[in-house]
Amino acid sequence: MSEIVVTLPDGSDLELPAGSTVHDAAYAIGPGLGDDTVAGVVDGELVDKAAELPDGADLVIVTEDSDDYLRVLRHSAAHVFAQALQRLRPEAKLAIGPPTDDGFYYDVTGVDLDESDFEAIEAEMRDIVESDYTIERVERPREEALALYEDNPYKRDILETEAADEDPLTFYRQDGWQDLCKGPHVESTGEIGAFTLLNISSAYWRGDEENEQLTRVYGTAFESDSDLEAFLAMREKAKERDHRKIGQELDLFSIAEVTGPGLPLYHPNGKRILNALSNYAEELNLDAGYDPVETPHLFRTELWKQSGHYDNYVDDMFLLDVNDEEYGLKPMNCPGHATIFAQKNWSYRDLPVRYFEDGKVYRKEQRGELSGLSRVWAFTIDDGHIFCRPDQIEDEINLIIDSILTVFDTFDLDYEVALATRPEKSVGSDEIWEHAESQLEAVLEKQGMEYTLEAGDGAFYGPKIDFAFEDALGRDWDGPTVQLDFNMPDRFDLSYTGQDNADHQPVMIHRALYGSYERFLMVLTEHFNGKFPFWLAPEQIRILPISDDQLGYAKRLRHEFSEFRVDIEERSWTLDRKIREAQEDRVPYMLVVGSNEAAAETISVRDRNERERQAVSIEAFREHLREEESEKAPEPSFLD
Repeated sequence: MSEIVVTLPDGSDLELPAGSTVHDAAYAIGPGLGDDTVAGVVDGELVDKAAELPDGADLVIVTEDSDDYLRVLRHSAAHVFAQALQRLRPEAKLAIGPPTDDGFYYDVTGVDLDESDFEAIEAEMRDIVESDYTIERVERPREEALALYEDNPYKRDILETEAADEDPLTFYRQDGWQDLCKGPHVESTGEIGAFTLLNISSAYWRGDEENEQLTRVYGTAFESDSDLEAFLAMREKAKERDHRKIGQELDLFSIAEVTGPGLPLYHPNGKRILNALSNYAEELNLDAGYDPVETPHLFRTELWKQSGHYDNYVDDMFLLDVNDEEYGLKPMNCPGHATIFAQKNWSYRDLPVRYFEDGKVYRKEQRGELSGLSRVWAFTIDDGHIFCRPDQIEDEINLIIDSILTVFDTFDLDYEVALATRPEKSVGSDEIWEHAESQLEAVLEKQGMEYTLEAGDGAFYGPKIDFAFEDALGRDWDGPTVQLDFNMPDRFDLSYTGQDNADHQPVMIHRALYGSYERFLMVLTEHFNGKFPFWLAPEQIRILPISDDQLGYAKRLRHEFSEFRVDIEERSWTLDRKIREAQEDRVPYMLVVGSNEAAAETISVRDRNERERQAVSIEAFREHLREEESEKAPEPSFLD
């Protein structure tokens, strides 16, 4: 092949001699771009500018102005950390040190480290950055690379697995120190304008608990001190909003050592929020024509073999032997719903058939990956599955998206959307995939939604639309999803009788409005900083009698507002302390009652935003609360 063609972001094609690199392509576009090139993105993968381009590749040139530049800089900062560590502790063995969305980490072993070591390591890092060492890409033959890492089992593992077919191998060198790495990196250590080490945790090599435990050091880096300071300020805000901290303060949930990791226990306050979320999801589902179903927590593994999930999930399933037969806690609800559909004969007139279930599922995540409610072993999905004719797909997707957007609007959450298309490993004909992808794309276009294309990131059984929540701090979290599935209807031999009296295979659509209740509760807790909207708050009203003389009236008020979640502060505290305690508990409304209120049969209403109104009619306040709960207002609005 004498020439290759690559596609640029604007859709235009660029012809180049075979063997051309990212850097060659940049110079072919223009000498200024060539001079500014730092790296490239080839078919979605961030690569060194010296990487050779394959024919037909999609190419994006990365410069200092690109979004990907920060990732390149942070990768280089990880190397600076590793060099500084080995300057101070030559016995340290290095594993891997990739960039992350928030910074970088490096896994190391052979040394005992804690955060008290950060000051010395950061001082050494500053010396390396201020010295502005050139970062060189060096190629070494395989035998030389193996010899360099004779005493490092982690680098040798890399050389013998993902880099098994590479010869020569790429290293990056700065001031004589070097690391096995594919890159890319910035030109010199001096480009790292600001950095800091953040924290230490442990991690298993390759994420496998059977392997050795390593020390993972996290850090971050930016081009400027101001960017770093802004990040650290936001990180402190995130700490204050951490759902684990707020969950303890509001007594929402716990994860006890005695019950096992990743198995949250919901306390009464937490369960009240979950009930409110579940009731809202049920309301949306019933309005959209879904029927409720329920499936057990435990199935014979024959079900998972039939669905095809056993091959993909067996390592993440909790399995047990029952009378010499293998059973497993369900890692998902969809095969159960497919089995329900299969129990009945359906006509084309019956479709679509829509099922929903708040289904508890179990997945054996690595212990090191478990974190609060964001990643657990046991979680509940607000699952929905639709069985429809191919000609109904577009209408069903529109209906689902309408419900999802209602959820975002209700909780005042921003979001991002992505269309994920056919992966390399997939089932179904080209015609079915092209039709399905075009239908999803048409829905997004008609909805006028901005979205990114994630080529090859669909499920093996069909394309999907993924939604990501953006919380009050601008952080993204995986959320609702809509997935088309041609695999499970085939594996379960699902069918309906068409207008032609012949059997036809339905399409199965998977969807969730929240994702999982656990992660959604985490997002909401941090998004609202524990100040849940009135309709969602575990305690909606707290009655504060000024003295014990008003306890009788307080109990009558509790009865008057019994349709809401209401409590009485009966402890013999001063009124100021009662108010302060209710504020700290983020209770939306406080009813202050003294002798005047009791005599007039009125209330003084105070909200958590420290606004107050006296001589309020009980009936007027109750009617407002009904309206506020019905409208799902984000903030207490009676005193607006």
